[in-house]
Amino acid sequence: MADAGTEPGITVGDELPEGMSMQDTLPERMGIVLLEASPERVVATMPVAGNTQPYGLLHGGASVVLAETLGSIGAALHAARLFNGIAVGIEVNATHHKSARAGLVTGVATPLRLGGMIATYEVAITDEGGERVCTARLTCALRRS
Repeated sequence: MADAGTEPGITVGDELPEGMSMQDTLPERMGIVLLEASPERVVATMPVAGNTQPYGLLHGGASVVLAETLGSIGAALHAARLFNGIAVGIEVNATHHKSARAGLVTGVATPLRLGGMIATYEVAITDEGGERVCTARLTCALRRS
């Protein structure tokens, strides 16, 4: 996986588990760029532009898409490492703390629990000033492929 400090970014889908593709998906259309990915930490950016609601603010649903993308990638990497399995989301929630109007937001997903059947991630989304925009939690079921 790429280190966020050494490469300009990897378009989502370049380094995902076998059988998982992000080509022609919602995250790709939203401009999500994967910077780092492992079961223990997934980092990506997303532009605010093009992902806003009618008032010009980052759409809350866009934050949820970013969060679910990052948590799902982490859980899929965990399932692949455990038993060459897959991960499917079963629950997501988000708290929106403040708005963003421009620039990039960055999401960082870290596991709360990496089990044998369930993986749960917390995702912190921050603006370019480092202020938290959203906190989300995603739970995925792990399945054998």
